[in-house]
Amino acid sequence: MEYQTKKLPKKVYERELRKLHIELVKWQKWVVDQGLKVVVIFEGRDAAGKGGTIKRITETLNPRHCRVVALPVPTEKERTQWYFQRYVSHLPSAGEIVLFDRSWYNRAGVERVMGFCTDEEYWEFIQTVPQFEDMLIRSGITLIKYWFSVSEEEQEKRFQDRIEDPTKRWKISQMDLEARKKWHEYSHAKDTMFIHTDTDDSPWYVVESDLKRNARINCIHHLLEQFDYKQVRPREIVLPSINQVGSVERIPYDRQRLVPDHAKALLDREED
Repeated sequence: MEYQTKKLPKKVYERELRKLHIELVKWQKWVVDQGLKVVVIFEGRDAAGKGGTIKRITETLNPRHCRVVALPVPTEKERTQWYFQRYVSHLPSAGEIVLFDRSWYNRAGVERVMGFCTDEEYWEFIQTVPQFEDMLIRSGITLIKYWFSVSEEEQEKRFQDRIEDPTKRWKISQMDLEARKKWHEYSHAKDTMFIHTDTDDSPWYVVESDLKRNARINCIHHLLEQFDYKQVRPREIVLPSINQVGSVERIPYDRQRLVPDHAKALLDREED
């Protein structure tokens, strides 16, 4: 995959992200005020940058009205249910935004490639998912689907980084390594999925994600552009004065279990 654009400089990226964070807050207030129900799906290969983008979207939003759903492997009971059942329970109510870090499209990707579903189950999903999404849209849900596209070379680089960094090793599993072997099978599965589920009413939007900063800025801009949102006038906030009461006996500091001041020790070492 070749990019004509260059990686955004850090200062430019942070400046633009700050602007977008302000717009995201305005957008969320408008969603709450209008009682909208928003579902955003993030799909793509392992290490494609979905999680990082979701974090940038949510970090300034009110968690009472915005949820991230990242479901684990289905239980034995869930495997006997209607396939969409466990996802339906996480759909938004009025004034809520739900971001799916992987979604019902697991069946078209991981389950298909790794053999976790039968051919019959797969084709049943492929045929019914457009109908399922039409039902969601008709019920008043705004559905937006993003596919994060990462090159083979960039994925390998990110995997190596996760292997070498002790703070990121948890991000790579044996399943990720097995999936890496099946790069071409995943490519075919993605193309087949797009053929059947990229519809006019529920389209897929592709985010080129080899350049993480660029991908995050591009995705957030696009997300906001899907809504003709208006700024909701914030309620006036007046900080109240602390009530004046008589003398209050407080617990002395020397009788409290204070957390050791490691920060002070670090500063002292820096000054030496």
